Amino acid sequence: MGMLDRWLGGKNDYPPLPADNEARAKLDEVKSQLEQLAGTVRDHLEIIPGEHEAYVYLGKPPKRFGIAWLHDGKVDGLKELVDQHKLSQSQVQMLVSALGDAYEHAGDAPRYSTEVAGRRVTVIPSRGLGKEVHQIIESAIH
Repeated sequence: MGMLDRWLGGKNDYPPLPADNEARAKLDEVKSQLEQLAGTVRDHLEIIPGEHEAYVYLGKPPKRFGIAWLHDGKVDGLKELVDQHKLSQSQVQMLVSALGDAYEHAGDAPRYSTEVAGRRVTVIPSRGLGKEVHQIIESAIH
């Protein structure tokens, strides 16, 4: 269950997300968007609940991953961010690098598992990681 397992793509069996965990309530706020994402994306999902949104690492972070964020009743990803804010290739590379670094910074954060749309997903209820991802995305678009 260590960081090496995640880097090598090992399968982790995290404990179930407790029903009384604050993250559970935040996930419930974006449940329909999470189910939509889980139903369309085949990659592994790692969800970071935020204040009024959730961020989702897709694939195998910190090296090979995508990102999605669930907010205002919709699902946005890197493609939408690039298109809407006309980010250059170098800006995208810096954004992806910063997001990978943020994931690594949270390497010791507790992780849990839960089911979304019949799929097992990982939940990282880390306020620090949520804030860092939020700041990275905000700095990229402003």
